[in-house]
Amino acid sequence: MPKFAANLSMLYNEHTFLDRFAAAAQDGFQAVEYLFPYEFEAQALRQRLQDHGLQQVLFNAPPGDWAAGERGLACLPGREAEFRAGILKAIDYAVTLDCPRIHVMAGLKPAGANLSTLHATYTANLAWAAEQAAKAHKNILIEPINTRDMPGFFLNYQAQAHEVVQAVGAANLQVQMDLYHCQIMEGDLASKLRQYLPTGRVGHLQIAGVPMRHEPDLGEVNHAYLFEVIDEVSAACGWQGWIGCEYRPARGAVPGGTSQGLGWRPR
Repeated sequence: MPKFAANLSMLYNEHTFLDRFAAAAQDGFQAVEYLFPYEFEAQALRQRLQDHGLQQVLFNAPPGDWAAGERGLACLPGREAEFRAGILKAIDYAVTLDCPRIHVMAGLKPAGANLSTLHATYTANLAWAAEQAAKAHKNILIEPINTRDMPGFFLNYQAQAHEVVQAVGAANLQVQMDLYHCQIMEGDLASKLRQYLPTGRVGHLQIAGVPMRHEPDLGEVNHAYLFEVIDEVSAACGWQGWIGCEYRPARGAVPGGTSQGLGWRPR
């Protein structure tokens, strides 16, 4: 059976953020992920994890000015100093939270930018980030994101991400394979799971129903079948990662809405 982590940026929005840890634990989750921890002291988050017996499995490095629409700095020439400061901050949080994975968003392609320059900046930044993270025994993850939800994002396809990982050549650089984004951009999810999980380059999976990004039993994807594929492939290749539940509950912020939508999990 796959291991599921609650994404606290999207689930349990009827609660304030720090209260979502308790709600996730009450529903039986043993692990959590979220977008960004930086509004809170790392020690305060660590205490919530300890209080509720939860494991932190993933969060994102600083993305630049999120409120202004920035979605990562890794591919942006001229922003290297800011990128490096953000990575070091993320590593400090990861150490305190005992979190093994940091997702580094690629960023949006500036209008008229030379793609070769963006690619060179991206791979150089990732190589530096992986080197720093390795000193703390942490992994850096990159994620292809669909162009409908995030137009202009630099990284969109699984093959593209795996080529970057292979080109950089760092053992602790991996792919965050979000099946929601993959279905929108490429489809053929079962085959891609069989193709990529055995490579050792996939560090984390995420799920959501397509197309509305609600619970995984809503929409066009047969997640029950995909979970069986993940179990089968994992048994053969030894993959032991987590699956992040990064979806918006169909009942939104209605009290108990997240919990009411978890009927897919025991099934």
